[in-house]
Amino acid sequence: MNDNYYKTKESVEEYIKLAKDVNSGQLIRKLKDFLPTNSLLLEIGSGPGTDFQILKKDYRVVGSDFSAEFLNRLINNNIDNEFLKLDAITLKTEKKFDGIYSNKVLQHLTNKELEKSIHRQVDILNPDGIICHSFWKGKGDEVFKGLLVNYQTDESLRILFEDYFELLLLDEYKEFEDGDSLILIGKKK
Repeated sequence: MNDNYYKTKESVEEYIKLAKDVNSGQLIRKLKDFLPTNSLLLEIGSGPGTDFQILKKDYRVVGSDFSAEFLNRLINNNIDNEFLKLDAITLKTEKKFDGIYSNKVLQHLTNKELEKSIHRQVDILNPDGIICHSFWKGKGDEVFKGLLVNYQTDESLRILFEDYFELLLLDEYKEFEDGDSLILIGKKK
C-alpha cells in the first residue's frame, strides 16, 4: 500500500481535482439534526478543507490531517483556525470534543485499525458526544491509487460501532451513484 499518496504536492493536487465536485452538504445537514450549533467539533482528515468550510459556519471546528502537504494548505488558507496533525487511528490529542466528523477518511483503515480509532474517539469525546462518519458501501476492500479502500455495510458498521455508540442514523446516500455510500451518526454511550 502507498502511504505516501497524500504526502506529495502532485498527489494532493490530483486528489483536489478528483474531489472537486463532491458536495458534502447533505452529510452536514444530517449532522446538524443531532449536534447543536456552536459545538466543538473535530474533523478527522480535513484534506483540501471543503467540508471544513461548511462545518465552520455552524460549529467551532478543529481541523486535522496526517498529511503535512494538506496541513500546510489548510493552515495557509485558514489563518484564524486551528488544525492538528493527527493520525486517524491514534488521534493523539488531549482535547475533548462534542463531536467528531469524517467524510470517507476512515475507509482507509483496516477493520482492526478502525476498531482502535473508535476506541480513541470514545476517549476524546465529551459525554453524549456525537460522531458522524461516511463510508463507501460494499464488501471487501481494494487498493485505489495505492490507498486502501475498506468498504462497509450496514451490518459491518453496526458490529464495529454499536458497543460504543447509540446509532442515531445509519443510512445510504448517493455520492456518485444511488446507494454507493453510507452515513453513520452515533451518540457516545
